[in-house]
Amino acid sequence: MELESIYTDLILEHSQSSHNKRHLDHADWCERGHNPSCGDDILLELKWKDNIVEEAAFTGSGCAISQASTSMMIDLINGKSVEEAKHLADTFLAMIKKIITEDSDLEVLEDAMAFKNISNMPARVKCAVLAWHTLNEALKNKKVNEKI
Repeated sequence: MELESIYTDLILEHSQSSHNKRHLDHADWCERGHNPSCGDDILLELKWKDNIVEEAAFTGSGCAISQASTSMMIDLINGKSVEEAKHLADTFLAMIKKIITEDSDLEVLEDAMAFKNISNMPARVKCAVLAWHTLNEALKNKKVNEKI
């Protein structure tokens, strides 16, 4: 089986899975991500404990790519420190921009490496990065709120 086929199957599996797609009771932070060009819309909900992403989930709607990317991201950030979550988001976005291209540098992304070649489909890039930009915004807003 070709790697591209495996990645396609992985994206489909995550887009159809509901293990991360749910409302999170008593979330500490909610951040909305919206892609007006295609209608993808997510609400990322996060619980923090001691600067750790204790739990994350999302609700919303969108294409298979946005939903799969969000699910994969949540799998990665659950249990990670805020700094680690930020590093994962930055790595994913650098992969999409082809700033980081070596698989050995991308292995931290696990299943999310399935989006490595999404930049070959420019219309789909916004779908793949929506959750990651939303996470970065949530982390930025968390830091601002802590300084108040």
